[in-house]
Amino acid sequence: MTEETETPAVDVTGIRDAVSVRLPAVSAYLSVLRTATAGLAARLDFTLDQIEDLRIAVDEACAMLLRHAVPGTDLQAEFELTGHEMTVRVEVSTVGVSAPKRDDFAWMVLTALADDVDAISDHPDHMAIVLRKRRGAARPA
Repeated sequence: MTEETETPAVDVTGIRDAVSVRLPAVSAYLSVLRTATAGLAARLDFTLDQIEDLRIAVDEACAMLLRHAVPGTDLQAEFELTGHEMTVRVEVSTVGVSAPKRDDFAWMVLTALADDVDAISDHPDHMAIVLRKRRGAARPA
């Protein structure tokens, strides 16, 4: 006689996933990051428009960072998926720069495409941008 145990139901909104991607800090590798972004956003059932917005936002954030990246170093991307939200942190090593310009066109693009955008300055010679996108959150008109 086998004993059956009941498996508890999984609350999909309580799932937390974290994915790290490390790439050479060269624009030729950004297509890998765009593909990872789209795949992870699809996992959260983002709409096609939201997926494309997030892909463009991550690409733009990386382009901002790569302008200041030390040649021969890596770009690190951290994706955290929690319920209906994805947080993406991209970062590079720099020389003498720790924050992107918040008054240029690229920053305006980021703030238009993501629900939240922030620049993190953990220490000198390091630059990070954090983006958050929530499923179902409408962009401001």
